[in-house]
Amino acid sequence: MTSVGGGTVAGDGTSSTSSAISRWTYTLSQRYQHFLDKSTPQVLHRWIFFAVIALIYSIRVFMVQGFYIITYALGIYIIQLLIAFLSPQVDPEVDGPTLPTRGSDEFRPFVRRLPEFKFWYSLTKAVCIAFVLTFFSAFDVPVFWPILLFYWLVLFISTMKRQIMHMVKYKYVPFTFGKQRYGKKVPSTDERSASKP
Repeated sequence: MTSVGGGTVAGDGTSSTSSAISRWTYTLSQRYQHFLDKSTPQVLHRWIFFAVIALIYSIRVFMVQGFYIITYALGIYIIQLLIAFLSPQVDPEVDGPTLPTRGSDEFRPFVRRLPEFKFWYSLTKAVCIAFVLTFFSAFDVPVFWPILLFYWLVLFISTMKRQIMHMVKYKYVPFTFGKQRYGKKVPSTDERSASKP
């Protein structure tokens, strides 16, 4: 309380509370961002973490025998993310062929529309949100789950067929394993023995 002109005025406690909350939120967001930055190069560990939480979500849905609409929506979102992950950043259908189509073309690396880290992060967030929603009975809409599974399979197969046809038409592969790597050449044993005096 402060005295103003003979009267007393209550101190403003809401501003100190809001600044403390904003400081706490800022600190929490910094720690969260630090965790994400540290996890970026840990590709295998991140995907193992995702597999564990996806398994926990699956067990939760299996145990409660419900929340099939949430799972269906999650499945559609996963298809959307997968298509963005497999697509080039610049679509050759819209912007013309920017990927090399012949051996004489200039090399251009494949750049994804959705990078691997953002793909993992979006999947992880989606599964966590879906897991939290399974604790609210309002989202447990009774449906015949085999129909939803059939719809999802039809959607997945048709979407992947279209994506694979796009890959074949514009001759790109969105994966790096199995591709030839260029860099330091390790000399063969014949070259090493010929270089010795």
